[in-house]
Amino acid sequence: MMPSQDEFKNPGRSSGRVAVCALLTTLAMLLSYIDSLIPILPQIPGIKLGLANIVILTALYMLKGRYALLINILRIVLTGLLFSGAVYMLYSLFGALFSFLVMYILKKSGLFSVVGVSLAGGAAHNAGQLFAAILLVSNVNLIRYLPVLVISGVITGILTGMICLILLKRLKPACL
Repeated sequence: MMPSQDEFKNPGRSSGRVAVCALLTTLAMLLSYIDSLIPILPQIPGIKLGLANIVILTALYMLKGRYALLINILRIVLTGLLFSGAVYMLYSLFGALFSFLVMYILKKSGLFSVVGVSLAGGAAHNAGQLFAAILLVSNVNLIRYLPVLVISGVITGILTGMICLILLKRLKPACL
């Protein structure tokens, strides 16, 4: 049975919130894992489709921001513990937190579409990861990857934003 619109917008009971967040966290983890199996440009590290961002963006638009942030952090920590390790978690946390902050602000402004918010989030995620890499390896020359990573973030952000837009249109009628 599909959760009602009220459960998405304002789950009254904590069990409803936990269930919805657990479901979305699991879906985001699954999409992160699938994403890690798809080589986009193997010679350039850090370029991924960002499939989990579909779930995060959907949660940002259908739930309160704090739930989307919680889902995102849980996805990163659990995926890091299960599949990739502490270094991946650190890169992902930098990227995800910067991306989420940008997406949250742009969504709240009301000036951007879902695709625009996703586009900015994709670019911000890659910029955040690059910042983490610069800090971890103490090499400012890594900034040279910024144009490639931002362009890839914009392209993948547009794709995930378009998928999220379709999903939001289909979910809203189903949740009524």
